[in-house]
Amino acid sequence: MDVDLNLEHMPPAPKKQDYRIGVIGAGFIMRDCHLVAYANAGYNVVAIACDVPGQAAEVAQARGIPKVFQTVEELLADETIEVLDIAVPPQYQLAIVREAAKQKHLKGILAQKPLATSYREAREVVRVAQDAGITLAVNQNMRYDQSMRALKTVLARGYLGEPVLATIEMRAIPHWQKWIADIGRVTMLNMSIHHLDTFRFLFGDPESVYVSARTDPRTKFPHRDGIVLYILEYAGGLRAAAWDDVWAGPAREGAAPDLYIKWRVEGTEGLAQGTIGWPSYPNRAPSTIDFTTTRQPGCWFSPRWKEVWFPDAFQGTMGQLLESLASGKEPAISGRDNLKTMALIDACYKSAEERRPVSIEEIMQS
Repeated sequence: MDVDLNLEHMPPAPKKQDYRIGVIGAGFIMRDCHLVAYANAGYNVVAIACDVPGQAAEVAQARGIPKVFQTVEELLADETIEVLDIAVPPQYQLAIVREAAKQKHLKGILAQKPLATSYREAREVVRVAQDAGITLAVNQNMRYDQSMRALKTVLARGYLGEPVLATIEMRAIPHWQKWIADIGRVTMLNMSIHHLDTFRFLFGDPESVYVSARTDPRTKFPHRDGIVLYILEYAGGLRAAAWDDVWAGPAREGAAPDLYIKWRVEGTEGLAQGTIGWPSYPNRAPSTIDFTTTRQPGCWFSPRWKEVWFPDAFQGTMGQLLESLASGKEPAISGRDNLKTMALIDACYKSAEERRPVSIEEIMQS
């Protein structure tokens, strides 16, 4: 049987792209990821605001945004804006969504991930948007990493048979923003959330998760989850595990660096493995996939592409919201779906604290 190497590594473009988008936030992720991706996709960004008006003006000039508001409230009140894109720290998103919910003209919101600092707060964000009739999507952008979308296609076509073991190994050094120090939750909420949500995207919800965590000796502000190892247990027997190492050193102390993110999925009829290109940013390093299958014994397949996670994947998250608004269907990255990712995050913290497996349901029912 032939193996089709068109693995749909990029999502289809939304059928309607001209929704008028207002963006809140003018930091790196907005300036160099969201807005670059939106311009490349032809999305219609019409206004920007942030809590530092001068910074918003600089980003507007750099990215060709026609209108700069001095305050977030002024942007929200602009009745010509249909879609809101929020890129602020998670502890501030609920307040913005509450204000947005008072506006009758807003149709959709793309909120940044993590949606909140805890499951309980995330649930309130979802409730507020739902009560206001606003479609809420969450920017879980690793789902739109090209190798993850290709892997999803490989799994859906059955090239690997039944998944048996899935792993992600991260040896990379994130730049922790200053606001993270105020939360007390570090790696799992802000980095592992990518991997945990992607495991959900690929395989569905696990029965439980078991976590071991230690502090990162290089991170100076108080925290417990610097370096984390976790195992997701699935009802059918699948085990998905990750090592999220934010020390990855001592690269910064002068040793030769060896930074990467690798993943691997073993199945009863095949094996897929690959890399995530993000640690090489700002250099463009596409993520990769290589796979073998019993459908063509003895062969390895290595499709490649030019697109990269940062910034190209951000076309997909906003595109999913725009498509949802046009079709009336719930987005795949809906706020309601994201509650299970947030519950999984809380389950991870509880597991690390109590040194036992914890289920999503335990968090959602508490």
